[in-house]
Amino acid sequence: MADWDEKQKQTWAAEEHIEDADLKAGVPSDVTALSSIEATAASTAAWLITLTVSLGGFLFGYDTGYISSVLISIGTSLGHELSSSEQELVTSLTSGGALVGAVFAGLGADRYGRKWPIWAACLVFVIGTVLQTASFHVSQFAVGRFVVGLGVGSAAMIVPLYIGELAPAKFRGRMIAFNNMSVTFGQLVASAIGAGLAHVPGEGWRGTVGIGAFPAIALAIMLLWCPESPRQLVAHGNVAQAETVLLRLYPTSTPEQRLAKIRSIEISIVEATSSLSQESLWVSFKRIFNTPASGRAVLVACVVMAISQLGGFNTLMYYSATLFAIVGFENATAVAIVVSGTNFLFSLVNLFLVDRFGRRRLLTVTVLGMSICMLIAAVSFHYIPIDLNTLKLETDSAGWAGILVLVTIIAYVGFYSSGVATIAWIGTELIPLEVRALGTMLNTVSCWSTNIIISSTFLSMMKGITPSGAFGFYCGICFVGWVFIVFCYPDVKGMPLEGIREVFQHGFGVRFSKQWQRENKNSPKVTQQTFGH
Repeated sequence: MADWDEKQKQTWAAEEHIEDADLKAGVPSDVTALSSIEATAASTAAWLITLTVSLGGFLFGYDTGYISSVLISIGTSLGHELSSSEQELVTSLTSGGALVGAVFAGLGADRYGRKWPIWAACLVFVIGTVLQTASFHVSQFAVGRFVVGLGVGSAAMIVPLYIGELAPAKFRGRMIAFNNMSVTFGQLVASAIGAGLAHVPGEGWRGTVGIGAFPAIALAIMLLWCPESPRQLVAHGNVAQAETVLLRLYPTSTPEQRLAKIRSIEISIVEATSSLSQESLWVSFKRIFNTPASGRAVLVACVVMAISQLGGFNTLMYYSATLFAIVGFENATAVAIVVSGTNFLFSLVNLFLVDRFGRRRLLTVTVLGMSICMLIAAVSFHYIPIDLNTLKLETDSAGWAGILVLVTIIAYVGFYSSGVATIAWIGTELIPLEVRALGTMLNTVSCWSTNIIISSTFLSMMKGITPSGAFGFYCGICFVGWVFIVFCYPDVKGMPLEGIREVFQHGFGVRFSKQWQRENKNSPKVTQQTFGH
């Protein structure tokens, strides 16, 4: 995992700032020759490839999104009504599988390229879907959820990397962000299909689950027409094939431009390999904690990622239909569509705001908004009579309080999706190159491990400390996260990756980064990367 990610991150950095190294290596003396291929017109093939592999993001969203409606409509299909602990188990197992899948996908990505792990993820998706669809016992359904999680983790890790290696620099951020939007779109489609099949006579939930196999099969077939990434081809000595792929991506480029691009990739690979050979994995890991600047950078990235999970969003995604049924909505699965739709809409908003207003400003506004929304929801639940043993409404209607809960949850999702949802993944830009491999791994582990905590405790918290207590807890997490962001999160918008290293030499670098932003307000912005949902 470390080898794979270190090579990946250094490749992207090297391809953007490699001019001096190439001049020393004897590549054409004209500095612009190395980057001029990026100025040529990118073909529609680059966008078509992005659209194709973004089906992996759609699968990620669909397989994490349908569980909300399934928990409502599954009834006694698995032999009995699912208890709260069983619902938490089958929900959290996908996150556990995703954690394992992400690690294994990373370990094999460099050895087998980018396409084979995606094919493997498609196969795992289909197997997990079949296991769930044909389940008549909780144990089989749970195994299917874990297997699907393996595919979710693999797709979430590999697809953004594949897109990033193929995408022209000026479109890279948008192309990777498109994969993120595919995740939210998958969740929206899952909610819509789940609502549509929830009242189908028989066991409509099996249709909701089974439909998830078709996008996986479509992705596996269409991937046949997608090329391997140029970086992987060069790394395996297939230079001629790499040039063919570059010609496909940049049809108006010259042979010299393509060879210069290949040379820059070769140099970045050599530099990454040399760096990795100088120290062991354990030494690199200790460097995070022994070097204050690196430790602060990794801490900030991981804390923001933890906020994105512990703040309560995934309780709404996994249990939204259950939650709305608790507060008295008759067609809770249909109401849950509103949550998924809001999530999708505001992920589009983030795409236009994150580079314009910067990460810090968006986080300070949206995380505070999340905290306020959770506070209002906690107060509203106090006026809704709920049986804590069954989590069912004790009256015929929740009245104004139920409506207020719905409104505040929608507002919360809007704040979440337009801010921390994507910025948590951009946080890897804060981590210095020498520890970025392990730092990114810790960031990923922070995501899935905290996701497991939330998905496996929500219903128990609702019963144990009341709904008001549970949402009050999420409010507290969001508020503590907001305080952390105010004092510890620097804004590195437009800052070159090499320059970010200097930020954390000045404590958490909040003032330093503000000064840099003022001094470089009118300078050209450097393209930053976005990884995963």
